[in-house]
Amino acid sequence: MRRSMLRSNSRYRAVMGTREGSGSTSAAHRADQLREAGLRMTGPRRRVLAALERLGHATPEELSAALAEDGAAPLPASTVYRNLESLAGAGLVRHSHVHHGPPTYHLPEHGDHLHLVCRGCGDIVEASPSLAQDLARNLWEAHGFDAQVTHMAIHGHCRDCRSKHHHDQEVT
Repeated sequence: MRRSMLRSNSRYRAVMGTREGSGSTSAAHRADQLREAGLRMTGPRRRVLAALERLGHATPEELSAALAEDGAAPLPASTVYRNLESLAGAGLVRHSHVHHGPPTYHLPEHGDHLHLVCRGCGDIVEASPSLAQDLARNLWEAHGFDAQVTHMAIHGHCRDCRSKHHHDQEVT
């Protein structure tokens, strides 16, 4: 499955087959998860979850911007951050550090995946964690370290940027 999700400063592409854990989680199930964590499904939490469902991946700032355009009253950034923390604590959202800035959040049903982050153009490609199994095995053999490579960012240069860089070197 290949799809592009254009975002404010990055492009995300899924280049995997069916994701593990993909599929929609019902609002009632999410409310049950919150109750189990001792929390309630409030209006702001519902809006944050809906925005993440629409966006796929988002930083708190991107969520705030999306919430400012969803037809309801804007939420202060502090409310967005607090809700993300409580939702993550309850297991309803996950985060990863794709760049050196704020974390990027997504819903658990978005599935396990790697983020291949191009340092040249900013393109972000989602790839199957199975591609990192050799890395995990090598870390185990060399260091006895049991790496969890289900959701991580790997920085480098995409094919297009490598080709452009190679072409630029030939011209000069």
